[in-house]
Amino acid sequence: MSLLARFRRLSRQDRTEAVDDPAGDPATGRSTKRRVATAVGTVLSFLFVLFALIAPNDVNRFTPGAFVRIPLEALLGAALVLGLPAGVRRPVVAVVGAVLGLLLVLKIIDMGFFMVLARPFDPVLDWTFITAGVDFLTESIGRAGAIGAVVGAVVLVVAVLVLTILSVLRLARVVVAHRKTTTRTVVVLTMAWVSCAVLGAHIVPGVPIAADSAAMLAYDHSQQVRAGLRDEEVFAAQAADDIFRDTPGDQLLTGLRGKDVIISFVESYGRVAIEDPELAPQVDAVLDEGTRRLRAAGFASRSAFLTSPTAGGGSWLAHATLLSGVWADNQQRYNNLVTSDRLTLNGTFRRAGWRTTLVMPALTQAWPEADFFASDRVYGVDDLGYQGPKFSFAPMPDQYTLSAFQRLERAQPDRAPVMAEIPLVSSHAPWTPIPQLVDWNDVGDGSIFGPMAKGADVADAGRGDSSRVRTQYRRSIEYSLNTLISYVETYGDDNLVLVFLGDHQPAPVVTGAGAGRDVPITIVAHDPAVLERISGWGWQDGLNPDPKAPVWSMDAFRDKFLKAF
Repeated sequence: MSLLARFRRLSRQDRTEAVDDPAGDPATGRSTKRRVATAVGTVLSFLFVLFALIAPNDVNRFTPGAFVRIPLEALLGAALVLGLPAGVRRPVVAVVGAVLGLLLVLKIIDMGFFMVLARPFDPVLDWTFITAGVDFLTESIGRAGAIGAVVGAVVLVVAVLVLTILSVLRLARVVVAHRKTTTRTVVVLTMAWVSCAVLGAHIVPGVPIAADSAAMLAYDHSQQVRAGLRDEEVFAAQAADDIFRDTPGDQLLTGLRGKDVIISFVESYGRVAIEDPELAPQVDAVLDEGTRRLRAAGFASRSAFLTSPTAGGGSWLAHATLLSGVWADNQQRYNNLVTSDRLTLNGTFRRAGWRTTLVMPALTQAWPEADFFASDRVYGVDDLGYQGPKFSFAPMPDQYTLSAFQRLERAQPDRAPVMAEIPLVSSHAPWTPIPQLVDWNDVGDGSIFGPMAKGADVADAGRGDSSRVRTQYRRSIEYSLNTLISYVETYGDDNLVLVFLGDHQPAPVVTGAGAGRDVPITIVAHDPAVLERISGWGWQDGLNPDPKAPVWSMDAFRDKFLKAF
């Protein structure tokens, strides 16, 4: 090797070592790190903005193919940045970033609503669900845990907005710094977007490569706002149309004179419980055995399905819909309904001479809406005398609720017939811990349930194991149904009529995506004349309706019931 060649080789080695060794050339090393950090930051900003633009608002639609798309909004945004004067570019881009950040926050809220309620968030009507969610967390994991969750949610919202704005600003700088490359890229991608839009090209069925999902998200929610603002007038007209408004009491419910009538909502008792291949065998066995046991005790039953106005939550919407005979599928409708003079089933019983009661085992605060349901007496948590432990969300087991009702109402001497609305909440999420049936004579003040709640992990059903969640859900439904069946066996007589139904389907973690909103409903009676009144309904014999059973809208029940009796 010549001396010149050796010198060149050593020179190249020295230059390489100077780059690799910051100590040899600190400025060069720091510059390399800055370039790497800048590149990484730009890539992360691009991925974050891309996610904000094209990510579905339903986690059930998260697939790799859902992200192989060309977002129209990104092309328009790049063109906007290239066309803006330098003096106004930064503030305009910051505003665009803030709007995109708000859309991403809305998309995240949608994801949560789809996971729990199987539908997107309504910006006008759904704010009450946020309060209900905080109440649920407070009852389930305690006040400290609920406050922590709220703080975490606020931090997440602020972080999303800040990160979106910063990411859009960074990408705008890159676009301007590489104007020619960006222009060519935008032109090519725009042509590709138009071609894909014309051809309807897609990788995942129903998810076109030519994406405009961010714009459509904004449009869809703006339409929700418009519909929500118009809905108040529509609902007022529906609620005012009441054929029983002026019916005298002596003409109401003549077919139930002298009967004690219980309308019991079983929390989250949905069609999935009796038809899902993993859940149905055990729940069906409870219902079929219950049919046999009640028949042996002289009771008959008829069952069908109702379509609930809600799913996953919002039990009060279902209660109001069934009892009022109008479709209350959002909070605005509910608020307007409970301040109206619409006649409820409770009100018809009261007008016809029954003593009406609301037995509310989860009522822990003032409830002004009780007046709308025309109750002579409301029993909340503090009125039922329970001295046992809480079972996660449920302040008391269903068996204690029914036992207290029996003691406080039906066991009283020289009383009038009673009509009671009784929500049963042992089957409320998170479905753990689950109580067990005891002898009714041993229920007492509820202290007997203490050992059942000790050591139970109330968060166990929410740790992402869907199989565990579904099993706990099934067990809770079995408990609630067994409790009702046992109550009728123990305290039923010729004058007892029980109507029990689900309020809504459980959350999608149990039902899976795309489930309907049907819930089972059953009427149980000892007197054959009661069920003879509904013989024309076509409902099926027993506690367990099969898939061919009739399906009514839940708001149709009130009028059909009043006409039958």
